[in-house]
Amino acid sequence: MDGSRFGLVVAAAVFASGLLGLALQRVLPERLTTGPASEMIGAVVGLLSLLSALVLGLLIWTAYGVYAEQNAAIQTLAAKVLQLDLALADYGPDAQAGRALLRQDLAKTIDEIWRRPESDKAFVAGNFAEALANLRRRQAYLDQLVAATDAERAALFAAQQAVEGIAQSRLQMSFALSNPVSWPLVYTVVAWAVALFCGFGLKSRMSAMAAVALACGALAVASAAHMIVDLSSPYSGMFRASAAPLEQVLGYMGQGQGAVGAHR
Repeated sequence: MDGSRFGLVVAAAVFASGLLGLALQRVLPERLTTGPASEMIGAVVGLLSLLSALVLGLLIWTAYGVYAEQNAAIQTLAAKVLQLDLALADYGPDAQAGRALLRQDLAKTIDEIWRRPESDKAFVAGNFAEALANLRRRQAYLDQLVAATDAERAALFAAQQAVEGIAQSRLQMSFALSNPVSWPLVYTVVAWAVALFCGFGLKSRMSAMAAVALACGALAVASAAHMIVDLSSPYSGMFRASAAPLEQVLGYMGQGQGAVGAHR
């Protein structure tokens, strides 16, 4: 049984149990069963409040997990890029072209991810394709290096490990951006919020203060929805993953390669 059918079965069972309770009023004493309709509305509103609070909090936490995971992956990527640059520097002058290529690729990555607007699937697919292209390009460069000494072999091995780490970080960043939140679940929570505020309206009298309270509540729900969408898209919007670790490494690589060029 799929989720839609199961949900319909649950709705039918819950509704039937409510009708059964209404029918039992004719059997049980009136003092045990009968109450104003407002009590039923209040009970349903309480249920919707509980469900909305729980699932909305879960969605915000899930979206924040995407945001935090991207920041952690960026820091790992920066560390691996720095390790690769140091390994190529240890290899010697023959690897200076590789260091220049690495610096160029890092600058291009920062520009493509942080200085280009994100466009949903196109952004994710482009990020994934670029990660694979960078992996093949760096691997091809390392394959053409021929280590002649133990120091060069050790540096080349370290460079191979760093390239694998860079590829893993880039691919993890790309995979995490594919369907970061469940949109059917978001729509369900929005429907609960709409029904909940309808119940609030039924329980209150029309007044200016009631309208202001409803507006404040609606803004609170809207801010939570905005937070979910924004955190699940960490390269656009208000909550943006920081490129500072990569920019710091890029600046260091520029200084180091500049010093090597001046020395030579």
